[in-house]
Amino acid sequence: MTLIDGKKVSDDIKQEIAREVEQMVADGKRRPHLAAILVGHDGGSETYVANKVKACEVCGFKSTLIRFEDDITEETLLDTISKLNNDPDVDGFIVQLPLPRHINEQRVIEAIDFRKDVDGFHPINVGRQAIGLPCFHSATPAGIMELLARYDVPLKGKNCVVLGRSNIVGKPVATLLMQKSQPGVKGDATVTVCHSATENLADYTRRADVIIAALGKPGFVKADMVKDGVAIIDVGTTRVPDATRKSGFRLSGDVDFENVAPKCSFITPVPRGVGPMTIVSLMKNTLLAAKGVIYSK
Repeated sequence: MTLIDGKKVSDDIKQEIAREVEQMVADGKRRPHLAAILVGHDGGSETYVANKVKACEVCGFKSTLIRFEDDITEETLLDTISKLNNDPDVDGFIVQLPLPRHINEQRVIEAIDFRKDVDGFHPINVGRQAIGLPCFHSATPAGIMELLARYDVPLKGKNCVVLGRSNIVGKPVATLLMQKSQPGVKGDATVTVCHSATENLADYTRRADVIIAALGKPGFVKADMVKDGVAIIDVGTTRVPDATRKSGFRLSGDVDFENVAPKCSFITPVPRGVGPMTIVSLMKNTLLAAKGVIYSK
């Protein structure tokens, strides 16, 4: 069994990005600039955004954090997005989700200039990804594909089961897995997407060569649901109460790691698996935005 170390891979990529940024600066170009909008004080969002700021420092990016209380009006948020859209110094920006209930998340996503949408959530980027055109890929699916490539996990012709159909992970990673392989980009998998309405779900997972678990249900995938030699990417990161921890909780993936791991050829841990790759994928998108590789400036 090979343990896929997302933390190490992400650290390697950040150093690769940092070297490229320093060369850009040496050539007289400005540093890439990533901005983030954070609304409210959700614990998970606070941690995630703080990690993004740290990643920007390591990569040599300029970063800006714009904070609002959770009573901000949708109009004010949309006005801020408009200003970032029109700021030539900002290469890319994100609006951290989730947002307060009184704000329409989809309206906010669509207000972002798709050329600065480094989260890859705008319908134009989603649509271009679906038909295999250059775009900003959603950060978590892009990170998953990077891990599969760097660990040389076989995909071509393999049965891949995606557990979950969210717009952020399930749907986009299924799209990427089935795309035709290109130099440096794996694909060509036969993909099945399972979800809450799937009957006899375990029948699908037992035949899977690769499982992407993105349900948000701690320990959902059990040992009797997988075959020997399966490769598993566990996207789940649910906070589970744990009185033995100083924080009062621990992070749990969607896979019963202790019992499932011995059957796997590859598996990601939680934490130190997919999480760090999500952040570094955002850094990669920001670098591409700064260089004008995907969309010309």
